[in-house]
Amino acid sequence: MKILWWVSLVFVITNVGALAEGPQLNSPRVVFQVDRGFVAQVADVASGRSAPMNEEQRKEAEKTIVGEFSDVKHVRGILSMGRYSDPDSAQSSFSILLGDAPHLDGQYAIFGKVTKGDETLRKLEELPTRREGIFVMPVERVTILSSYYYDTELESCERERGILKRRLAASAVEIERQRMKCFP
Repeated sequence: MKILWWVSLVFVITNVGALAEGPQLNSPRVVFQVDRGFVAQVADVASGRSAPMNEEQRKEAEKTIVGEFSDVKHVRGILSMGRYSDPDSAQSSFSILLGDAPHLDGQYAIFGKVTKGDETLRKLEELPTRREGIFVMPVERVTILSSYYYDTELESCERERGILKRRLAASAVEIERQRMKCFP
């Protein structure tokens, strides 16, 4: 398998809960596991949502992908699919590696790598956590409100970078406005 995207990700996260939204498949995602030096795992669409799904959305959310494994190593910043014991059971849960994890090599589908934004990964690792069974979970709910990506081949293109910066700034303003409205 060829890695489809080497991406730069900027996650806008909050640990005070999700914003109220209509039932959409792309509603905010919950980081349910943060294990320092190992992984931050994002819940799948069906179980990580605060909004209900209609039947069509549930069918989409329950689809699985065929495991596509490569020789790419699981190192800090790698994005790979979460799954159950069946190698073809990945849905929409994914992991962001916070450290090297060679025991995952060749077993999980890798679809990208964080190329910029390591400060966000460090912030995730600094969150207070608690152990719950086999999981190390954040004490407070962590929600990804938005994310951005761009192909690193376009990195030198000033126009696209400018657009990305403006979108991020607009998102930050909107998030703060919603936060002040919902959590005065």
